[in-house]
Amino acid sequence: MRVMVIVKATEESERGEMPSTAMLEAMGAYNEELVKAGVLLDGDGLRPSSYGARVRFDKDGTPTVLDGPFTETKELVSGYWVFEVSSKEEAVEWAKKAPFRSGELEIRPFSVPEDFGDAFTPELQEKENELRETVAAQRGE
Repeated sequence: MRVMVIVKATEESERGEMPSTAMLEAMGAYNEELVKAGVLLDGDGLRPSSYGARVRFDKDGTPTVLDGPFTETKELVSGYWVFEVSSKEEAVEWAKKAPFRSGELEIRPFSVPEDFGDAFTPELQEKENELRETVAAQRGE
């Protein structure tokens, strides 16, 4: 199962404070362990919300753009990993090994076709698979 491990923002990350060399070395070692175990599919850090924007849609679908920064730090994301694991429990065990001394990680499984029921018809699934293949080809995969 694929899960996203969401690194919640902190006041420090929202101020744009970069990690120390020691933390970067620890994160590199952690990422290397994930790669060697065949768990890590993707991951990266995100810039503070002051660089971002939100697009909100009202009930009629009209978009409104809000530029950052955003005030609710606990609701923000500062990075992520995508893991391929056998269970939520395995994802939790890997997340517990992250070299953080403060902060919070959130683990969320990706949706799978079965989650959408009959609404996700075989035709829609085929189109989705074609799009994924096109993206992979564009990336040279």
